[in-house]
Parts: sequence; structure tokens; C-alpha cells
Amino acid sequence: MLIDLSLPPGVTLVRSTPEFTAATVPSALLANHRVAVDVWGLLRVIEGVVEFHLEPDGESRVLRSGDEQVIEPGRAHRVAPSQDVRFLVEFYRSEISAGTHHPRNTEVEP
Repeated sequence: MLIDLSLPPGVTLVRSTPEFTAATVPSALLANHRVAVDVWGLLRVIEGVVEFHLEPDGESRVLRSGDEQVIEPGRAHRVAPSQDVRFLVEFYRSEISAGTHHPRNTEVEP
């Protein structure tokens, strides 16, 4: 279940997106996309609602202000934000891989 996912021990924050609103969320996040194989994501909802959809199994979760969702490496997913939303995504790597990869190359096309 999505709500049961947690970041593994030994991961380090390598970067964070800017805060997104319904007007500024990149269109790529609204379509199926993935984080890199060795990268974990953490979606943080600051205000409003974000529906998080995991593909291809169709599991979804509604996130509200203060909620977080761990995003597993390599899993296709998408978001559907409300009009009053504010959210961001943090990216984590294990300490070993954090020094060997460039953290900006995390989002890939399906």
C-alpha cells in the first residue's frame, strides 16, 4: 500500500523541486513519469490536495496538507493537483550513490 511506504535507511536528500502550484506544476508530472532507478522521491503537500497515482496497477492515494508520499525508484506514477495546491518533491539517494550520480537527472519519460 502506498501509505505504508517509507524512505529506506541511509538515504540523503540531494535536491528539492521548487514549490509548485496548479499554475506552475510541470506538465510532465501530470503524465506518467519515473524517478531514476537509484533515486527515491518524497512528495510533500503543503496546501490543498494532490491525488497520487501509481501505474500500471492503478493504486492511488489522496494527499492533503501535511501529507507525504514516498515514491519508489523506477515506478511509473503521476499526480493530479487541486486548484489551491502547493507541493514539492524531494529527491534522496543512498550515501554511496549520491556521490556518483548527478541529482538533476531524476525525472525520465515513460
